Amino acid sequence: MAEDKFNLETFGWDDFFAGGFAPYASEGYEAGRVFLQHNRIYMLYTAAGEAVAEATGRLRYNARGAEDFPAVGDWVAIRRTAGEDKSKIHEVLPRRSKFSRKAAGRETEEQIVAANVDTVFLVMGLDNDYNPRRAERYLIMAWESGAQPVVVLNKADLVENAEELRGEIELIAPGAPVLFLSAKRGEGVEQLMPYITRGRTVALMGSSGVGKSTIVNRLLGGEVQRIQEVRVGDDRGR
Repeated sequence: MAEDKFNLETFGWDDFFAGGFAPYASEGYEAGRVFLQHNRIYMLYTAAGEAVAEATGRLRYNARGAEDFPAVGDWVAIRRTAGEDKSKIHEVLPRRSKFSRKAAGRETEEQIVAANVDTVFLVMGLDNDYNPRRAERYLIMAWESGAQPVVVLNKADLVENAEELRGEIELIAPGAPVLFLSAKRGEGVEQLMPYITRGRTVALMGSSGVGKSTIVNRLLGGEVQRIQEVRVGDDRGR
């Protein structure tokens, strides 16, 4: 048997997902985690390396709606067939958390945006973007998803009343950490590190232009996420 290339625990595999996968493991399936999805084609991390996959006809036929298809972050049970360039996704394993929205053109159908997120950074800029009502909406989405919310107030160098703003946010975010930082200056980013540990999945939520890409680049130590120009006047990224 070929030696495994990846340790799945690095990508968040734990007893919860192993339990959901147990019936498929005994039938010779492989486990994989979706990290990219486009037009029903999925890129996965598996123990053997990266894989390209698509859903089986049975999975597509039995799907009650968009929420039953794999989404980014999902763990799935797959089979490989010699001579075929795509693996087949036979089942989506139970989700621990999920971010969803209404599917385009459907009033009631749910579409999963991201699955199995442990912590979500709710990012707002302390400039034109700061809005407690928006923060409250983000918090509700995070709590409903099952992920742990962390409020990240970026561009802290632009304000002098940080503690006043902290109190304002803490009133609507009981139990959620509230962090101030300036990603552009690299100040305070280290506060995020305790939430980014091996096997933990983190997502960032926020309006365009609040500095999400800058935060990611600071965390990874390089310009991994290309930062686009910000329009003067509304601070929105293009």
